[in-house]
Amino acid sequence: MIELTDWLAENNFARTDIAWCVKRLSANDTLATSSHQSGIYMPRKFMLDIFRSIEYSSDRNPDVTFDLYIDSHPQHHKARAVYYKQGSRNEVRITRLGGADSPLSDVESTGALSVFSFTRSHGGSVITCHVWVCTSQLDEDVVQNAIGWVEHGMFRVAKFDELAIVSDGGLDYKLSHENIPKKWFDEFPSADDVIQKVIELCPFDTLDLDRLLIHRRNCEYELFRVLEEDSTLPIVQTGFETVEEFIKFAHKTLQRRRARSGRSLELHVRHMLREAGLEESKDFTYQAETENGKRSDFLFPSKAHYDNISFPSDNLRMLAVMTTCRERWRTIISAAKRISVKHLLTLQEGVSVKQYSEMKSSGVHLVVPAELIASYPPCLRAELTTIESFIGDVRILKSKIDCSS
Repeated sequence: MIELTDWLAENNFARTDIAWCVKRLSANDTLATSSHQSGIYMPRKFMLDIFRSIEYSSDRNPDVTFDLYIDSHPQHHKARAVYYKQGSRNEVRITRLGGADSPLSDVESTGALSVFSFTRSHGGSVITCHVWVCTSQLDEDVVQNAIGWVEHGMFRVAKFDELAIVSDGGLDYKLSHENIPKKWFDEFPSADDVIQKVIELCPFDTLDLDRLLIHRRNCEYELFRVLEEDSTLPIVQTGFETVEEFIKFAHKTLQRRRARSGRSLELHVRHMLREAGLEESKDFTYQAETENGKRSDFLFPSKAHYDNISFPSDNLRMLAVMTTCRERWRTIISAAKRISVKHLLTLQEGVSVKQYSEMKSSGVHLVVPAELIASYPPCLRAELTTIESFIGDVRILKSKIDCSS
């Protein structure tokens, strides 16, 4: 089998004869939700630009057949790109992927980062698609080091010479340059400053906590894109004197993206807890160190309560925060040993029943924004906790402690 690094070199993101799309496989893609939908959901505009024949066809559900190679496993299929445009549907999917034997359909691939690389002929028509389905965190790191962070609901695409980042359904936030501090375009702001500005620009005071988190994250992402475009593009257009200088700049840009994504969700949750009336250090502790140098993203009521052996363990809570949890959920098991059930807030769109069972048996309980619960297998949905519900539980604990003080 070919190595991922060699595969990326062959399917170079800079090649002008290649169009590519990077996404995380959702539960609907892998059929983990038992949905009636079939195939891999792809960004419509991207696919219609590549397969022009289905965009302008008068057929009910126009399609085109092409060779698809899953090089990560490896497999070959005569795949089908079909444009569903009847009734309420207006989407493009890739079907005929080999059924349950395909890593693109396997429920255990839910959440996996996947790269679709379309190659066109000299005449301009697409002839093949090569796919890599990441099976480990190392694979994902290699891909994201090359192109930047990719979250659920986001597609990172390049349509033959054109790079773009799109979100499923589009973003609703139009942030003008006038609302952004001018000094930020000269010196990139800290993650804390960006989150604070998001709260100012996108308060969404009428939303419940579950919707609030999703909308603020989207608002922050749009703000980050505006900043990066204005601060980075002029430097790229000016050019570099040496390859080493270019590599150093690219590495710095990618690291900034990873750092932003890594801390973003934690900081949003931190601000939401404050807005929910919880006082930091008294009602919760952020980045608390427990046993053996292990850190917990959030401890409730506080680290002081956790360290107090006489304080009942049943009244302690721990919340870990991860945008994706496909492999990384195991890292929280050894933290906060006094707490038997570790809560994990994630934005991942679905996990398989098998993986959920492993989490549950290890004492990990998922907290998922309400609008994402439908992306989980039906048999698991009743067991998931919403953000609103989790914070409600923390508030009840706070009231009990306040009354007993």
